[in-house]
Amino acid sequence: MGLAVTTIFLAVGIGFLVFFIVKSIALPKRADQILEFLKKGKTQIVIKAAKAILAGDPKNADARYFLAKAYLAEKKEDLAYGELKTLSLSGAAGEFTPEEDFRKELAQLFVKNKQIEEALKEYILLIKLKPEKPEYYYWAGKLFTERNRPDMAQNYLRKAAELSPRDPKIHFELGVMLYKSKNTMEAKDALERSLKFQADNAQAYYYLGKIQKDARDYNGAAATLEKAARDPLYRLRALLERGSCYMALNAADKAIPDLERAVKAITEEKAPESLYARYFLAMCYEKNRGMEKAIEQWDKIHSVKANFKDVEAKLAQYQDLRNDDAVKDFLSSGNREFMEICKTMVSLSLALTVKFSKTIPDGAELVVIENESAKWKNARKQPRLIRIYRSPDMVDDAKIRSILDDAKKQNMARAMVITSSGFTGSALDYAESRPVELYNKTKLQELLKQSSGQNPRTGGP
Repeated sequence: MGLAVTTIFLAVGIGFLVFFIVKSIALPKRADQILEFLKKGKTQIVIKAAKAILAGDPKNADARYFLAKAYLAEKKEDLAYGELKTLSLSGAAGEFTPEEDFRKELAQLFVKNKQIEEALKEYILLIKLKPEKPEYYYWAGKLFTERNRPDMAQNYLRKAAELSPRDPKIHFELGVMLYKSKNTMEAKDALERSLKFQADNAQAYYYLGKIQKDARDYNGAAATLEKAARDPLYRLRALLERGSCYMALNAADKAIPDLERAVKAITEEKAPESLYARYFLAMCYEKNRGMEKAIEQWDKIHSVKANFKDVEAKLAQYQDLRNDDAVKDFLSSGNREFMEICKTMVSLSLALTVKFSKTIPDGAELVVIENESAKWKNARKQPRLIRIYRSPDMVDDAKIRSILDDAKKQNMARAMVITSSGFTGSALDYAESRPVELYNKTKLQELLKQSSGQNPRTGGP
């Protein structure tokens, strides 16, 4: 049995020896032989053979180029990048190393590794080698755009478009560059040409929509941006821009669905577009009296970037919503309920009788007279005009002038302005010597507290 085992081990050993001898003999020794294996996709043989040649001749350009090509075929771009850079620095030329292919491969690896200057040098050399190829002008133009050289970028991209007038990516890149250079008319033309040859380019729709928005064609921009939003990569940005179009049209009801879709598309909370999507959505909720939803968005922004725009001020302004149901109802109720709150507040807290009321933008207007029980009752009950605002904007002197003018037209000697925010300095100065009483947020809270604890019918608890 021992002899049999020995025989088996001997046979296996001879087999391995024969295998390595055959493998050694089969390994190609010349560049033309390596090229044949490369064409057949036998990358492992190419890698071993190229390394063997380079071990004895480090300046062998063909072996190094084939080694890089084999690495690329195996998706080992870092290794290929190193070999091609070494080849470029050596300046060696090979019989089987086509300069155009070599420089093209290297240029793309420079781009992927964000070596913009090096990539640009390679494409300039490629243009000198093959001035008839639009691809090299395209890449040179694209890279000059990244270097913030729109003058050079425009020259190369226009040449690329001239050589290949039906290539959508060239027209797109030219359009984006022109847009960033504020050349909107030509940018629009280039982007439309790009879409003519590639109708599903979401990014082209996105920039075209921004051009329409900049021109205040908000409805046209909204339609274009909806097409951009079909692509998941541009959904958030496109919906954000689309929502802002409706905001510019003062159509918060239309903006909210798009901005809600934008928020659902957020993947990175800290990204600027994510913060703005939430911020604009909160603005629309605030405008439509959806205060709890607005606060929810401000809270999420604050948790990521506390100093983003006026978010801290907004949360401070509406802090009472979390603790004071009367203020919450005042700010968030519908118009009909809001009017009843105003009437009750004026009647119970100010001892005034409401003779007339109507809804105004961001508030209510009431004509009142003093009650019999008023401490300052006059022999003749003089009507006065009251405007109550629940807007986040400060009341300015223009609003004070307006109410006094309207009061005068209606033969009323006095007026009153109540607001959930405050008054600008100019408003306070203007009102100081005029027959108008001003109630800011703090005074409003006191009035609401007084009226919410009383029975509207009896004036008691």
